[in-house]
Amino acid sequence: MNRPVDAFKQRLAQAGVVLNEPSSTAPLESPWFVRALQAFSGWLAALFLLGFIAMGVIFVAESAVASLVVGGILIGGAFALLRTTQSDVLEHMALVFSLAGQLLVAWAVVEMLSGVTYLWWALLGLQCVLALIMPSQVHRSFSAFLASLALYMALASNELEQVAIGLVLLALTLLWLNEYRWPERIKMVQAWCAGLLVGLLLFQGVVLSGESSWVSHHSPVVWLGPWAASWLSALLEALALLYVIHTVLHQHSQPAMGERLAIYGAIAAVAVVSVYVPGLGAGITVLLLGFAISHRKLMASGILLLLLAVSSYYYWLDVTLLIKALLLFVMGSSLLALRWVLRRWLRSLKPAERSDQ
Repeated sequence: MNRPVDAFKQRLAQAGVVLNEPSSTAPLESPWFVRALQAFSGWLAALFLLGFIAMGVIFVAESAVASLVVGGILIGGAFALLRTTQSDVLEHMALVFSLAGQLLVAWAVVEMLSGVTYLWWALLGLQCVLALIMPSQVHRSFSAFLASLALYMALASNELEQVAIGLVLLALTLLWLNEYRWPERIKMVQAWCAGLLVGLLLFQGVVLSGESSWVSHHSPVVWLGPWAASWLSALLEALALLYVIHTVLHQHSQPAMGERLAIYGAIAAVAVVSVYVPGLGAGITVLLLGFAISHRKLMASGILLLLLAVSSYYYWLDVTLLIKALLLFVMGSSLLALRWVLRRWLRSLKPAERSDQ
């Protein structure tokens, strides 16, 4: 029983993956409800402290330079506190201080640029930097989520909110499938992926509910029309789905040419249907990604994305019920064909694996 486990550990060690072996002297981790209470205490203490400080330095908001300086000091102080503390209370206090500093920096950017045209792009760069340098898993997740939110708002101001979903999905896929390429940064990658996944779920609900149309009124510049934006988003989702399937197939022997063409055809069908059913490709990709890396939360998120897409498509009044039925028929046939090809390919692998043994 122990030989396969020891061999697997040896292969991981040769690949540079460090395993945290359980130790009897290791401290016990606090239950989730205790950590949640500590996090609430940290947020409450930080908000009271910030309110007390704001009463004496209210003049900071009247100057863009002062807001930028004080915001930078708060972010720097949060960084220093996160490097020295291991307490959940102080970690969440530092997070609140960092968010307050980011608000002051955003206010300074608005005052300096005299508008919000480039605000979201500036905040996107700031959040990407914070997601890289902040020594806290919680802060990295928040920064990744806020970075995806800034990207969404920047693209939505030009009526490209659907493209943001495709970009976030592609980034999420690339990070999860390359998680073990950087063994010393696995926790960092997992924190980024958690923030991006929350952002993807939020964007899917906002876009499908139609509540993002008001954002486009902030800028008169429109880069692409709604139809082109839908096709570009579907293309990005198809690229993410293709990368997931290619990675899974690369772990085994390559399929035959006919089976490969059937897989590419199913991906193309998913991309075409995703133009008319926004979010369907994202749900399928996240669901398959969860199966590929055995991640239950990803699989649950993929099912939730599929439910959001199908429910929104059901109440879509721009097309008739006949067209909806035909699209669903094409989508279901493509997925069943893909399942049949993969099952046939896996059955053909079993005799070869047995002969190798």
